[in-house]
Amino acid sequence: MGVSYLVGFGDKYPGRVHHRAASTVAYKEDKAFIGCAQGFDVWFGRQKDNPNALVGAIVGGPDAKDEFRDRRSNYMQTEACTYNTAPVVGVFAKFRQLQQKQQKQQQQKQQKQQHLLQGLQPQTSSYK
Repeated sequence: MGVSYLVGFGDKYPGRVHHRAASTVAYKEDKAFIGCAQGFDVWFGRQKDNPNALVGAIVGGPDAKDEFRDRRSNYMQTEACTYNTAPVVGVFAKFRQLQQKQQKQQQQKQQKQQHLLQGLQPQTSSYK
């Protein structure tokens, strides 16, 4: 399907995240008070994408049939929660650790090669 479940990443990502602040108009654009009833009646049921994208949020993702329905009311798939994000943070931390290990190994290899090359250089004596 080509959908990214990380909001703001890639060409196609969830636009109707189940999140009150993201699904209502920004205060900068409309200073009118939005109560619970107005937020639900006017904004929650809209079929358009959220006016405020939750860039970086990770949503629930596809169902058991690998299908994803981008609907605000479909909170199981479109809600942004810490329990969705936490495992990904751990995976990214491991990737970073592996990257640092690889960089260190490359530096050690380069240093070893330089040391070997220096050993092949003709030595000049400081004795007169």
